[in-house]
Amino acid sequence: RHAGEISNMALDLLSATTTFKIRHMPATQLQLRIGLHSGPAVAGVVGLKMPRYCLFGDTVNIASRMESGGLAFRIHMSPHSQRILDKHGGYKLECRGSMEVPGAGEMRTWWLWGRDGFTTPLPDPASAPPPKK
Repeated sequence: RHAGEISNMALDLLSATTTFKIRHMPATQLQLRIGLHSGPAVAGVVGLKMPRYCLFGDTVNIASRMESGGLAFRIHMSPHSQRILDKHGGYKLECRGSMEVPGAGEMRTWWLWGRDGFTTPLPDPASAPPPKK
C-alpha cells in the first residue's frame, strides 16, 4: 500500500512542476527528479541542540541512488517498488534497463510514467536539458 501512495504523491509532485513558478526565475521551469525504493527503514530524532528527524538504512540509500541516477521530470524506481506496483495494478511503468547501484550491485530499474485515471498533465521529459556530466 505504501509504495502506491508514495508513487501517487510522486506523480502529483511532478505534475505540480508544470505550473509552479520560481519567483526569482519565472521563465525557468522547476526540474524535479524523484527516486523510489521499497523496504525496511529505521527512523528517529537525532540531536539535542537542533533535533532532526532522520531515516536510516539501505532502503533510504537505494532510494537516494534512484534519485541521483534519474533524470529531470522523471520518476525512477527500483525493481522492489516496481514489483509492488505491478501487484497493485494500474501503474504505467517502463523498464529503464540495468544500472550499477553502489552498495547494491547491478539493478534493473524502471520509470513510472503514470497510472490509470491520472489525467493531470505531467512535464515533457524531452524538454529537460541534457544531464550534466
